[in-house]
Formats: sequence, structure tokens, C-alpha cells
Amino acid sequence: MDTNLMIQTLQDPMGVPFYPMVFQGLSILTFALHIFFVNLVLGGALIAAWGYFSNDQRWQKLSRMLAKVTTINISIAIVLGVAPLLFVQVIYDPFWYTSNLLSAWWTMLFLAALITGALAMYVFYLKRKTGKQRAGGFGLLAVACILFAALIIHVLSMQALHPEQWLGWYVSGLKMNTAGWGLNSLQISRLLHFLVPALLNTGIFLMLYAWYFKPREDLDQAYLAWAAKLGLSLARYAVIATALIGIWWLIGLPAEFHFMTDHSLIAGYVLAILLIALLFKAQQDPSGYAPSAAVLSLVTLLVMSVSRESLRLSYLKPFGYSIYDYPTTVDWGSTSLFLATFVLGIAVVAYLLTIAFKAGRGEYMQELKASTEP
Repeated sequence: MDTNLMIQTLQDPMGVPFYPMVFQGLSILTFALHIFFVNLVLGGALIAAWGYFSNDQRWQKLSRMLAKVTTINISIAIVLGVAPLLFVQVIYDPFWYTSNLLSAWWTMLFLAALITGALAMYVFYLKRKTGKQRAGGFGLLAVACILFAALIIHVLSMQALHPEQWLGWYVSGLKMNTAGWGLNSLQISRLLHFLVPALLNTGIFLMLYAWYFKPREDLDQAYLAWAAKLGLSLARYAVIATALIGIWWLIGLPAEFHFMTDHSLIAGYVLAILLIALLFKAQQDPSGYAPSAAVLSLVTLLVMSVSRESLRLSYLKPFGYSIYDYPTTVDWGSTSLFLATFVLGIAVVAYLLTIAFKAGRGEYMQELKASTEP
């Protein structure tokens, strides 16, 4: 079977409703934001579960805080995950849908794992909040479900990159395998490169946690300092591990891609080196360096998201597939409505975050009081 012809046949004959490059750019941006919150979910769940089994009261307090925050981050991660998924379905539809059909049951189990993990994390949080015992099992279940979901989505993504193997996965001898139970492509180094940064970004989050509440005189400053140092240690070890795993992953890529010289990859590793240097310098003041570390980590993640897209193009190039050649039928009405709601949504979220930021530090109540005084 001609793989190139098969891919062209699977494309949507209606084409895409707007310029593919726009969908590609939005996919890169939303994926970076999504994976950042996925990192916070996995790292937060891990540390919250670990802290539950500690006799140290500081760990217990940290566990309760992270249990609450992680329930919020799960919601944000899921909502942010919808956008890049939709963009992939628009411009890479032959690959994504085929991969999902080859592993149909696993795709359904992915959704089940997400739901179970979110519910388990919420029960863990409620039990921690009310002081009830036997909450640890729910925390461990949440971590297991998150890891299981990560494994499935990784395999689905990898299968989409190997159309030359689809026929072999679907046909066994003279029989067609329509069971949908296949998990056919697993790359441990790539999976770990997405999972290990969970400890990096959660560590930076703990530094930010201490920085954010530092102006509050009513809070335990010694505890906040301890949380900042703990976060810094986690971030340091995790960023080095992430860089080493990244090198392992790069070594395993096909040589014909020449991906080592990709500009976005080089920029990503320069940023990673700067992040490592910043985290080691932060020993002087872990909470004070938190905002800089957070911004640098987010920028690095965004650049790595660009590298991920560049690598996908390298995988699909031998099959003559380019999203820029996808038939385009511009629909200004629906596109304008989408972009308008997108911008409005950002403005609303920014406003709510500003209020929440000030309220948590007590600034909002002070401003409100000052505005109502005669």
C-alpha cells in the first residue's frame, strides 16, 4: 500500500477553515500551557501523597496545601488540554484519528483514568481538609491514574508519527486486528522527558508559594522558608535530570532528521542551561528568585514546544505531508468569533487572576477598605 496515498485519502476533503499556520501556532502555545499545568498536577499529587505519610508537621501542612491546589490544577490542565487536541485534529487529522482507532479501548481508558484520578485527588483533598485518616490510598491512586493517562497519551502521540507501520499493526497475517487493544509505540526517554519536569515546575511553584505569602505577617515565615528551600532542591535535581534525559532522547532520534542542529532545540538547551545556573544562584534567596525561575521555566517550555512541533514535521516529511499544503477554505465568520472569544477569555482570566493575587496577599481588602473610607 502507498502510505502517501493513504494519508492523502484520510485527509478531510473540506480542508481547514483558516490558515494552517495559525492553528499550528495556537497549538504550540496552548500545548505549552497545558503541559505546564500537567507538570503541576503530577508533581503536586506526588508531593502531597508523600507528605501524607510523613510525621513532620511541615510536610503534613504542605500536603494539605498541595492537595487543594492540585484539584484546581487538574481542572485547568484538562481545559487547556482541549485546545491543542482540537488543533491537532484539524491539521493532523489523518494521523491522530488513525492512532486513536488502532488503540480505541486505550483511548477510552485514558478518559476513565483522567476521571478516576481527578475524583481520587478530590477525595484525598477532602479527607485531608477534614482531618480524616486513610486518605493516603486516594493520593496514591490519583498519582497512578495520572501516570497511566500520561503513558496512554504518549503512545497515541507516537503511533501517529509512524504511518509506515500502521498496516503492520492493523493486519496480522491474513487477519485484521480490529480489537483496538494495541499499544504499539513506546519511547521511554521521550515519556520521561515530559514527566520528570513535573518535579522541576512543582519545585518552582513551592518557591513561588513562599514568595507570594512572604508579605503576610500572619503566616509562619519559618515554614515558608522551609517550603522555598525544599522547592529549590526539587527543582535543581529535576532540571539536571531533565537535561540528561533529553540528551538520551536526542541520541535515539533518527540520524537523518539532523535534529541536533534544529534552531529551536538549540535555543531550548541554552534556556535550560540558564535555568540551571539561576536555580543554583537562587541558594542565596530561594523565594526571591522564584518569579525569575518561573518565567524562565515557562519560556523554556514554550521553546521546547516549538521543538516538539519541528520534530513532528521531521517525522512526517518523508511521507510528503505538510500542513502548509492543506486545502484552505477561509471561513471568516467562525474564525472571527473564535478569535474574539479567545481574546475575551484571556482578558477575563487575567482580571480574575489579578483579583485573586491581591486577595491572597491581603492587598485587595486594603484597597477596598481605602476606597470606602470617607
